[in-house]
Amino acid sequence: MALVSRRTAHPLVHHSDRGVQYCSTEYQALHQRHGVICSMTDGYDCYQNALAERVNGILKMEYLLGKPEDIGQARKMVRESVEIYNTRRPHLSLKYKTPDEVHRAL
Repeated sequence: MALVSRRTAHPLVHHSDRGVQYCSTEYQALHQRHGVICSMTDGYDCYQNALAERVNGILKMEYLLGKPEDIGQARKMVRESVEIYNTRRPHLSLKYKTPDEVHRAL
């Protein structure tokens, strides 16, 4: 989704823990093919992944309040939640601007 919906030429950073799926050769090749910068924690300490954990927490606690009936509905709920988070939800750390507003200003 991030690759398809990009609206900037600035580098894209994907931050994750060191889960086996993120460390796989195939996944890393996908990053390289699309010029994505891979950022991983340097261990298994979840506190090093605080920003990603915060976003996941917001998605779970503020947007994904109902349980999806199937994978299609789950995808739609996540897509809509990310859209709201990026385009309508002001962020204190961004001086009450949305991430979309900040990226468009670059």
